[in-house]
Amino acid sequence: MAIALVGALGYALGAALQQFEAVRDGATLQLVKRPRWWIGGIIGFIGASLHAVALSVAPLVVVQPISVATLVFAVPFAAMLHGRRPHRAEILGSVAVAAGLLGLMLLVPAHNVTPSLSDGAALGLIGCVALIVAVSFGIARFLRGPGKALAMSVGAGSVTATVSTFVRVVGGGLHGDLSRLLHWFTLAIPVLLVCAVVLLQKSYAVGYFGIAYAGVQVVDPITSVAAGAVLLGESLPTGTGQAIPALLAAAVLIGGTVTLGRLSPDHSRKAPASVPVSSSAAAN
Repeated sequence: MAIALVGALGYALGAALQQFEAVRDGATLQLVKRPRWWIGGIIGFIGASLHAVALSVAPLVVVQPISVATLVFAVPFAAMLHGRRPHRAEILGSVAVAAGLLGLMLLVPAHNVTPSLSDGAALGLIGCVALIVAVSFGIARFLRGPGKALAMSVGAGSVTATVSTFVRVVGGGLHGDLSRLLHWFTLAIPVLLVCAVVLLQKSYAVGYFGIAYAGVQVVDPITSVAAGAVLLGESLPTGTGQAIPALLAAAVLIGGTVTLGRLSPDHSRKAPASVPVSSSAAAN
């Protein structure tokens, strides 16, 4: 799981850098002219690649909850970029996320089964996620501020979870046979990844990084764990002795994530400076 944690660190730093630029220019093609946005993208891609390596050797239900750890890293990164220290409540939220994450890691069964996904199930997953994106972004059109960012993050998080699911299926099913890459699942990964990046930038550009990022990091692992359990046959905690502690750990994790999201500052675009009125114009 060390690979997934290192990947989370890289993904968090990349996201913080890209958000800083997305708020400035909006989710437009102007972003490609910003070197810092590209640097953030490269760092994030390296982190995502390490996450993909982890998915190729471990089940979704084990690896995906670790992605929530990116919020623990992202909040301090975002604070430093905007010239401040993390608030005490942000630190407490990070501790809660880490505690909940550790609880889930200890409770989720680590049985590694070879992932298998039929074409019909894969298309059904894409269709369901497309519906989630359409509904969440449709609702976002009627919202403002943090509500808008949160609604967009739901759609973005569901797409990133779908990328992880396909990566798990492709990577976990290789077993050294590269010919298995010759499947439409492999082509679907970069397409879904581009969609995820675009949706993430749109949610960041609203200006509420903590809320948007927290939403993604809650929706992503929940959707991924559900996909792993329902579609790939991966194990979940069963029995009172495991299920109840797992639910409590998940509640602590989600509570910490929401706390971090609410307490992160509003990084909205600065209003243009007002033009001073000349004395002659004022006299008129």
